[in-house]
Amino acid sequence: MVARHHQPVKTSAFLTIALFSSLTCQFVVHGQQAESEHWTEFRGPGSQGHAPNADVPLRWGGSQNIAWRTPVAGKAWSSPVVVGSRVFVTTAVTDSDDGKSPLTLLALAFELETGKPIWDTEIFSADEAGKQHKKNSHASPTPVYEDGKIYAHFGHHGTACLNAKSGAIVWKQQSLTYPPVHGTGGSPIIVDENLIFSCDGGKAPFVVALDKSNGNVAWKVDRGVETKRPFSFSTPLAIEVDGKTQVISPGSGAVVAYDPDNGNEIWRCDYGEGYSVVPRPLFAHGLVIVCSGFNKANMLAIDPTGKGNVTDTHVKWEVTKQIPKESSPIVVGGLLFVNDDKGILSCIDVKTGAINYQERLDGKGGYSSSPVFASGHLFFHNGEGTTTVVKPAKTFEKVAENSIGEFGLSSFGVAKDGFLIRTEESLIRVAKK
Repeated sequence: MVARHHQPVKTSAFLTIALFSSLTCQFVVHGQQAESEHWTEFRGPGSQGHAPNADVPLRWGGSQNIAWRTPVAGKAWSSPVVVGSRVFVTTAVTDSDDGKSPLTLLALAFELETGKPIWDTEIFSADEAGKQHKKNSHASPTPVYEDGKIYAHFGHHGTACLNAKSGAIVWKQQSLTYPPVHGTGGSPIIVDENLIFSCDGGKAPFVVALDKSNGNVAWKVDRGVETKRPFSFSTPLAIEVDGKTQVISPGSGAVVAYDPDNGNEIWRCDYGEGYSVVPRPLFAHGLVIVCSGFNKANMLAIDPTGKGNVTDTHVKWEVTKQIPKESSPIVVGGLLFVNDDKGILSCIDVKTGAINYQERLDGKGGYSSSPVFASGHLFFHNGEGTTTVVKPAKTFEKVAENSIGEFGLSSFGVAKDGFLIRTEESLIRVAKK
């Protein structure tokens, strides 16, 4: 570890307060505490992977605690969204992986209790799917739910708003074209009246906000970062610092904080030629935690109270070993947990960057999905369908190792009594029996 020591963080910043009222969905986020029974976006309503009100099983596999398994056409590495009695997913259907076959992009709704399909809506189609990385899909971004609407985003293919009850399309937006590299990736977020996401393609990467009521472009800003590989796939994070909202958006070469009202840059922190950035940033104990992507991932803790380029002034610490290139970090209390792509779990002190331990989760590796904290435990899921359950403590303690026996790279959706897991062929509900 390389630590950079500066003045202590003085802000008492907290995450943006958000209210989701439809289907009796409501929560308020302060720090890492999210009060919600619903899983409304990538990494949940608090954006940090926490499900504090869920009572989930610690063990499953075979018939144990598997409530149902429903086949889903196509392939997607987006996460399931869970609201009330429904589960929402996106999917991409094509005849082959050569990129030359036609492509259909859809959103679907299922009953939470039974897995029974409710509706499916075709949103976009293309004569040719286009090439993508073998670990990506044409439907990797996770949809967002708010006020009875589902916002489904498919990267360069387009974005749409649907009625969550009926599946009817409210609006579609396909004007934001850019050359993709390896396919789609980052998910959108909702901040006040805007839907915000990054468009980090093969050239001229930008960040954009759509008016969530009609899909019109509210603002669009160029990244303004010179890198050899400008493509990335991260999901932004909205935080509040000194009473003002910032949208933290990692991209190739730098992480940038934007004003959500107009896209103006507040601050940026450079991390060299880091590219293909996937992990979603964290905000804990007044620090923004961000991973720098390929080729060699570093993790930085940044004080978000600065202005302009804060690379030399506001980086509090940096860890350079066993940092994930795909999976997002998670914080529980004063401890930060990250699992690298090969399954090495690191426990780190959030405030100092000191490493408490680095241990292997299992002998399989292949970690792309982001972890979840629920029922007092951490859940780490690998591509082969194995979930390792760990206690969030300064010493490593494995509680369970569970397998569903199906390949998948999606992060979990969380229900009140378990998980929704998207695999290559199915949607699976894990729940206490």
